[in-house]
Amino acid sequence: MKNKAIQLPYYVKISLVFMGLYVFISMLYIAQDIIVPLIFSIIIAIVLNPIVEFFERKKINKIISIIITLILAFLVIAAFGTFLYLRGSVFVESWPILVKKFTDILNQIITWVSRYFTISTYKINIWIATTKSEVISNSSDVIGQTLFSVGSGIVVIGLIPVYVFMLLFYQPHLLEFFRILFGETNREEVSIIITEIRSLVQRYLVGLIIQTAIIAVLYTTGLLILGIDYAVILGVIGAMLNMIPYIGAFFAASLPMMIAIITKESPISALFVLAVYVFIQIVDNNFIV
Repeated sequence: MKNKAIQLPYYVKISLVFMGLYVFISMLYIAQDIIVPLIFSIIIAIVLNPIVEFFERKKINKIISIIITLILAFLVIAAFGTFLYLRGSVFVESWPILVKKFTDILNQIITWVSRYFTISTYKINIWIATTKSEVISNSSDVIGQTLFSVGSGIVVIGLIPVYVFMLLFYQPHLLEFFRILFGETNREEVSIIITEIRSLVQRYLVGLIIQTAIIAVLYTTGLLILGIDYAVILGVIGAMLNMIPYIGAFFAASLPMMIAIITKESPISALFVLAVYVFIQIVDNNFIV
């Protein structure tokens, strides 16, 4: 007598699917401290792999090739971080002056609102003071959470180079594992698919870096033409924010518009900044991307 497959009711199958999804998501959440750096490490390893292969073609030992590649990547990241720090320090030093100018503009707005909407300046100032005190009272918790997140981030950053080294070193064994996993008959197809995925990820990430660099140059050039202060750092930050879908371009334009309002005599400068960013977005979406 042949064994018959057990036919489960539809609602039981749906329940099992949802239970499986819940368990899977719970496992991902619990193991996020390991999974998140591992995902970043896989992406970085795919990008750095051609450089490792280049050194290997030069008859350099694989371990030495990986170490040289990681050092070069670290130097590039350190140079970029130093650039942001030096440019950002000038911005931070000017922050008190910007705050003072912003306060003067805020007082003018309060006067205008109280005049045209018959609201006493005293009530507006009370509301601002109350809001300010609430922000300050809640800031301690936010700072504590931020410090905790920064501490966790440092741990993650420390794990990524180790993961990247292991992935690059054991890459042949990992590829062979996937070939064996899908069977000997599918060996060639699996190799083709893995190669295509790796090539696709490499091209996408390299293209994203090139796009970000072009947008940074365009933003910086536009701000320099308009005479906006801190054009370089604002252009670089805007290009990095531009990688965030939908809302990234909005935040990228908001900061230089605020700087234009504070530092320029006429608020029309902010509209010029907005026009430049909108134009660059049109060029980016229709040509660069």
